[in-house]
Amino acid sequence: MPLLLAVIKSMPFWAWGGFFLFITAMLALDLGVFQRKAHEMKMREALGWCVVWITLALAFDGLLWWWRGPDAGQQFLAGYLVELCLSVDNVFVFILVFAYFKVAPVWQHRVLFWGIIGAVLMRAAFILVGVSVIARFHWVLYLFGAFLVYTGVKMALPQKAENEIDPEHNVAVRFFRKYFPVGPDPGNGHFFGHHEGRRVATPLFIVLIVIETTDLVFALDSLPAVLAITKSGFVALTSNIFAILGLRSLYFALNGVMQLFRFLKVGLAVILVFIGVKMLVEHWVEITTAVSLGVIGGVLATSILMSVLIRPDPERN
Repeated sequence: MPLLLAVIKSMPFWAWGGFFLFITAMLALDLGVFQRKAHEMKMREALGWCVVWITLALAFDGLLWWWRGPDAGQQFLAGYLVELCLSVDNVFVFILVFAYFKVAPVWQHRVLFWGIIGAVLMRAAFILVGVSVIARFHWVLYLFGAFLVYTGVKMALPQKAENEIDPEHNVAVRFFRKYFPVGPDPGNGHFFGHHEGRRVATPLFIVLIVIETTDLVFALDSLPAVLAITKSGFVALTSNIFAILGLRSLYFALNGVMQLFRFLKVGLAVILVFIGVKMLVEHWVEITTAVSLGVIGGVLATSILMSVLIRPDPERN
């Protein structure tokens, strides 16, 4: 607990308060004004929101650069790019989950909104605790580094296509069903309703549980990746949250064109291995934030360019 307080006190309280007040205001504006009437988000609207969140993230990065110096600004940008790469995997899983449960497009934004609020809270707890643990036990960095190298290599290896999502194998879903009834009615966008005179959860709430537990798994990759880039809890947390908040619009923008980013997973694997190696050798070899940012940006751009230029073989589809 003292270490956690030290991490929080490493930045002025007004900085933490101002950031979370801004994020809360943006979320309230999103749900209460722009998404007050449930509707299917089209690609044009989704791309517009992508531009909004990316612009806000870059503006915050510019403010951080001016206030805390270029190193903090570069760390934020590198962490933001890595989290965006990891978010593409989230998008793929979201597509599978919504397809399995046959969630109408009009209700998908509502599920993602509350799912991302849960993700923000989980990431905040994970990152602040992670920074505190590293400050106390520096050797944990080597475990994180080895884990990232393992994850990157595993990601790069050929894998069977995951075309099914079975909620019955989800521990959280099974636990919830055991203690709380779930009705058959989709609930018209509501998470809870009534069935045969008793209060029940709707299938949409089960979808939300699957989304939340899925993000918990992705957070295990995200935590060591961002802590390899920066030891500042404020920079790590703000870069993660900005990337997560843009995840909803990213989903609606990429849904249906995921084939255009088929090499992005390979690029992400390379990035994770690089970051893992950076953590393992940092005691002997110093790799600056500027170099890390260059590698991350270069690999990301190359993987996207390859995805666009190299056409898929129709005979293999």
